[in-house]
Amino acid sequence: MDTEFFWTSGADGQLRFQQCQDCTALVHPPAPLCRQCRGHNIEIKPVSGRATLSAFTVNHRFSLPGLPASYVVAQVAIEEDPRVRLTTNVVGCNPDELTLGQQLEVVFEHAQDVWLPVFRPTGDTEIAPRVADEIAPADFARFVRPPVSGDRFEDKSAITGIGASRLGRRLMVPPLTLTVEACEAAVADAGLTFADIDGLSTYPSMDAVGMGEGGVTALEGVLGLRPTWINGGMDTFGPGGSVIAAMMAVATGMARHVLCFRTLWEATYSQLMKEGKLSPPGGARTTSWQMPFGATSAAHTLALNAQRHFARYGTTRETLGWIAINQRANAALNPTAIYRDPMTMADYLSARPITTPFGLYDCDVPCDGAVAVIVSTVDAARDLAKKPVLFEAVGTQIIERTDWDQTTMTHEPQVLGQSAHLWTRTSLRAKDVDVAELYDGFTFNCLSWLEALGFCGIGEAKDFLDGGKNIARDGIIPLNTHGGQLSHGRTHGMGLIHEAVTQLRGEAGDRQVKDARVAVASSGGLTPSGVLLMRTDT
Repeated sequence: MDTEFFWTSGADGQLRFQQCQDCTALVHPPAPLCRQCRGHNIEIKPVSGRATLSAFTVNHRFSLPGLPASYVVAQVAIEEDPRVRLTTNVVGCNPDELTLGQQLEVVFEHAQDVWLPVFRPTGDTEIAPRVADEIAPADFARFVRPPVSGDRFEDKSAITGIGASRLGRRLMVPPLTLTVEACEAAVADAGLTFADIDGLSTYPSMDAVGMGEGGVTALEGVLGLRPTWINGGMDTFGPGGSVIAAMMAVATGMARHVLCFRTLWEATYSQLMKEGKLSPPGGARTTSWQMPFGATSAAHTLALNAQRHFARYGTTRETLGWIAINQRANAALNPTAIYRDPMTMADYLSARPITTPFGLYDCDVPCDGAVAVIVSTVDAARDLAKKPVLFEAVGTQIIERTDWDQTTMTHEPQVLGQSAHLWTRTSLRAKDVDVAELYDGFTFNCLSWLEALGFCGIGEAKDFLDGGKNIARDGIIPLNTHGGQLSHGRTHGMGLIHEAVTQLRGEAGDRQVKDARVAVASSGGLTPSGVLLMRTDT
């Protein structure tokens, strides 16, 4: 098909890309038109095969057939057009001797009917200048579109109920059971019945790889709700996109009470695969531009961005460690958290490596659990069982590329733009936020959101996080007060929203932040993501 030329180019030892004949830009991944000028005059052209090393991570955790750990996953910038970066492997060298900016050349590894382009050092000692950002991290606000009207849809809805299922490692129960538990709890929390629910919204609506119960179809099938409006899918603003979609449904009169839900059963799914009761997904063929090179996890992709942040701003593993230690300290006060034992910096630094610079405690905890949130019209919300939590603003605009290896270089992708967009929809600012529940699939996700939202400046996280005081419950910005996904468990963005509501209601018990009135919760990253600013009724 349209990518075959790339995977078979190595048959004659020549690397090839699509090239726009109107503006000369290389086009990658292959596309029917040029992203730079939107021209359609595209041809396949050979290139020199030389590239600059723009990032690398040494994988220690994952192995593939024929590619045992450890190995180097890298991004290289193509000499003829450095805007094009390939995820690849660097071979024929000691990983300890690799340096950003190093000059590389392509070699091909023949595997069945494809030739994988991997790279090796040329021996040239000259270090190339840093590959330029398409948009500098501090410049994203320049590309945010202003609101199209003063009529804010955020003002028309509120969160009226939250619920969570049991949470644990390898619960060995069907995922739909967990979904129902969370939904029953949310409906009861709001003082509603299932007869009041006229909308259903979820992310990602799939039941593969431990990522859900089957979506709206599965839940409606068991509850029989006959919803007026439904929503589900991955092309949305991260896991929290289900809530943002529900807000829009309520604002436009499509529904009055929307039940949003998110279920994960990754721990049980993994165990069932080990027992031979489930088969792993996929096969030898893939549409991914990363997996053929052993970049099988989001950890690999995000590690490349983290390494560039380290190189540019002086960030260290200890910087990330303060985030992990903070989450664990908060989890110690949360009886539902999976990991509650104290953690020291020595514990963090000595944990087994996953993919540099990430160790075990940089990664969130796969678990089984479900979270549900009810979004209702504001007029209905004021008459329900709990004081409503109001929406102040959302941030959703996509500014950078969504391709995982062609996008933002020094921060988690899909964070800088959404954060800049959020602040155009409110008069509040970062200094007004009392608690932050920020996506932490990995510690570096959190660091990216802290800088993007303005809790510290771009590149200033090292100093801001040093010692952990600024992100503690009594610090400048209390962070992930329930333990986050790093210690509480991987519930994706919905668990963060659940905790934000709990804090704003004053129901967090020993981990309660005093006088919490404004909270921010982010979700997603590496895919389109979103961020929500919420507040109490004042």
